[in-house]
Amino acid sequence: MRTSRAAAVAAVTMSLALAATACGGGSSTDGGGSNDSPKTLTYWASNQGASIEVDKKVLQPELDKFEKQTGIEVKLEVVPWSDLLNRILTATTSGQGPDVLNIGNTWSASLQATGALLPWDEKNFTAIGGKDRFVDSALGSTGAEGQDPAAVPLYSMAYALYYNKKMFADAGISKPPATWEELVADGKKLSKDGKWALGVEGSNPSENIHHAVVFAKQHGADFFTADGKPDFTSDEAVEGVKQFVDLMAKDKIIAPGNAEYAQNQSVSDFAKGKTAMLLWQSASANLKSQGMSEDAYGIAPVPVQSGAPGADTGVNSMVMGINMAVFKNTDNIDGAKQFVKFMTSDAEQKILNTAYSTIPPVSGAQSDASFNTPANAVLKDTLAKSAVAAPQVADESQFETAVGTAVKELWADAAAGRPVTTDSVKAALEKAQQQMPTK
Repeated sequence: MRTSRAAAVAAVTMSLALAATACGGGSSTDGGGSNDSPKTLTYWASNQGASIEVDKKVLQPELDKFEKQTGIEVKLEVVPWSDLLNRILTATTSGQGPDVLNIGNTWSASLQATGALLPWDEKNFTAIGGKDRFVDSALGSTGAEGQDPAAVPLYSMAYALYYNKKMFADAGISKPPATWEELVADGKKLSKDGKWALGVEGSNPSENIHHAVVFAKQHGADFFTADGKPDFTSDEAVEGVKQFVDLMAKDKIIAPGNAEYAQNQSVSDFAKGKTAMLLWQSASANLKSQGMSEDAYGIAPVPVQSGAPGADTGVNSMVMGINMAVFKNTDNIDGAKQFVKFMTSDAEQKILNTAYSTIPPVSGAQSDASFNTPANAVLKDTLAKSAVAAPQVADESQFETAVGTAVKELWADAAAGRPVTTDSVKAALEKAQQQMPTK
């Protein structure tokens, strides 16, 4: 999911309290569902483009096409990531919400636990063309293991390393770094004359958690035990988080001001040539919107500790993306499923994922030649071989908030010149673990 959802995640602490009682949205006549007409659906789309207006221009022609095919009007609202999760959680308790909505894929298990979303069992998947149309990596982020998925994949994304070709050439660097050791060495050559090697968004908990999960995995750690209990303070998890923050604290290849960066600021710096490298998820459309030519940058896999990206300690991205969900109590369940089928059809997947520079999670569309560019090859390879799903546990959203905020505080320490030590990292993660719900 897009990292610009950071502010919304703060609202998720209520979600588990709702798990036993939530009944879902979709039945409102007050800005919500469609009980006024079986030929109407309300759709909350997430803000995927450079602006809400861009999303409307992308989506409205497709919704008009759907109405022409089915006679069902889709009332579109593009919801900013800063509001989306809070809006969804409110809908699960009020019963006033949309019929169909987009969710960040890392929220799937948490929202599944509310009981508000339609389970995608075999019958429902058959209604949209079958579960086997979707790639495995995307299906892995649709809900808790052993349960019917709570949502259907819509757009897939992965992290990659974007690097400024001219800045690399000027520094005498002939290829992108493949390991963190190489990245730090290159970074010291690139951090000069008021420019820096790498940008981060230190005050963005969502962006922090994506990288924290990857660094922890590369050191052999998971943040949850096999039975779903928090395990934030293992030596390996502490070592991984410390390595991430040390890029500023010890290696000094990230500007201290990045500790205060929020949504999209690191992308803007890279597009303007202020930083030489960017770790981002499917950034091409975002960079283009900010005036950066595709010829100006290269794309490589996110570095690993050693060797090549792969499974286990070779993980170099979370499986990122957007899922499409249906509220269980919609008054137009058949129309909602028709709409999901339309949006995940091969033809629409090609249109929508091209517009957003994302990867189709539908196999038939993903094989299209337009998605076989060098840039997409890196992202597709990452999703297939070296990306890991977010923890599919009911407390996942609280985890994002707690650990993402802990890393935010560590960035603040690094920026202020306060020591970032193994003990201070462990203390921050211990504090985060204490914030998790007790069973």
